[in-house]
Amino acid sequence: MKKNYDVVIVGSGIAGLYTALNLSPRLQVLLVSKRELTLNNSSLAQGGVASVLDTVHDSKEAHFRDTMIAGGQKNNPDAVRILVEEGPDDVRKIMEYGVEFDKTPDGKLHYTLEGGHSKPRIVHHKDATGREIVEKLLLQVKKLPNVEIMEHTLTACVKKGKDFHFDLIRGEEHFHVNSHFCMMASGGIGRVYEYTTNSKIATGDGIAFAYEMGAKIKNLHYIQFHPTGFANKLTRETFLISESVRGEGAYLLNCHGERFMQKYDSRLELAPRDVVSHFIMKEEKATGSNEFFLDISYKDPEFIKNRFPMIYQNLLKEGIDMTKDKIPVYPCHHYLMGGIDVDLNGKTSIDRLYAAGECSHTGVHGNNRLASNSLLEGLVFSRRAAKEINRLSDLFDQEFEEGSFPEDRYTEPCPHGFRTETRNIMQRAYFVNPNLEEARKGFEEIKRFQQLLENGHYRLDMDYVEAKSLTTVAYIILKEVLTGQDETVK
Repeated sequence: MKKNYDVVIVGSGIAGLYTALNLSPRLQVLLVSKRELTLNNSSLAQGGVASVLDTVHDSKEAHFRDTMIAGGQKNNPDAVRILVEEGPDDVRKIMEYGVEFDKTPDGKLHYTLEGGHSKPRIVHHKDATGREIVEKLLLQVKKLPNVEIMEHTLTACVKKGKDFHFDLIRGEEHFHVNSHFCMMASGGIGRVYEYTTNSKIATGDGIAFAYEMGAKIKNLHYIQFHPTGFANKLTRETFLISESVRGEGAYLLNCHGERFMQKYDSRLELAPRDVVSHFIMKEEKATGSNEFFLDISYKDPEFIKNRFPMIYQNLLKEGIDMTKDKIPVYPCHHYLMGGIDVDLNGKTSIDRLYAAGECSHTGVHGNNRLASNSLLEGLVFSRRAAKEINRLSDLFDQEFEEGSFPEDRYTEPCPHGFRTETRNIMQRAYFVNPNLEEARKGFEEIKRFQQLLENGHYRLDMDYVEAKSLTTVAYIILKEVLTGQDETVK
């Protein structure tokens, strides 16, 4: 592999892959994936991509309005306008790359409905849309002669001088790499919580790296708790029961088997995610029970199996037949709306550092993401960032600055427990509704963890990097919660 690249992309989800596809072919690019290329939050996205492709029955103005309402009007309207105006062309582009969306019997795109949308506008591939997009984009990226891919490679450290300097670890090998530009497309922070729908890679590494470089981090406490994670209390990895199940008519039931959303919101089960999660917690207090269910069993069994094959099969493994049985559900961590603060072209407060996808804060989502806007955001703003990098690279001095990392490395392994206890703290301090007493206690404990990790002579490996990332993320979230700020953290 080379030592110097024009662009290093950290992350192989939809934002990282689409960045690579939109960069100029004259730029030398390195794409780094912490684990296998398809292990990311993008691949786990079930519902689909929200985009107005049918302007006869829908409008971009309606999509704009729905997004603003779901986000509590705390969205950046300029970013939302770009999303809804430019998004359809990106969806058409990935279809040209081979992405297949479900069709109606007459061969037209099938649009489904999810919570917060006033019209069916979500295109999907069964209930595995993210996986379909990632796999097809990855095939295209692998064809690019200017893009090198490093899989199962830990980004251990990123430094910013005149250029960016990366310490990469693959197996027992260390690589020191320089680049003029860096795109952080490293995904979310789900593993800072005890129960999450996120993949194993979602430990907030890119956010922590950007924070350490001095980048502005904004609204990291804007966290979406999905109301219908499968209530499997035996494992931390929560399987998502997609919002599209409710979009196709599933009822949300309390412990008595009764629908209850009519008591709280006229949109019933199709209210935005944060609304449904809050009212589940309210109903829990009213009933004294944390047992909740989704029920779509009144629908035709063949329709259910064909529309939700992945969910159907995964539930069967848990002994539940969704064509006959109620599905136990409960809120869990799902998505991050805050992150590395960027402008409308993905640029951060650090020169030549860009961010896109879930690790970024574009302002598109406000304080609650409208269903199926996330994949669209990853496409639109990674493309805009790539175009900006293309433009600036024409003006840039091509000489590389050499980075330096210490050769003497510590050998002591990072003690177990930092990550587990951080998750426990966050689950107690800020789950759906903040618990300020637990947040204050947890904040002091997190600061203690940070000091131990900073001062300890621990081996630079996955355990250490992820523990450091998670405690950094937890620190920023709890600081925001305790100060009540919706502002930028420096």
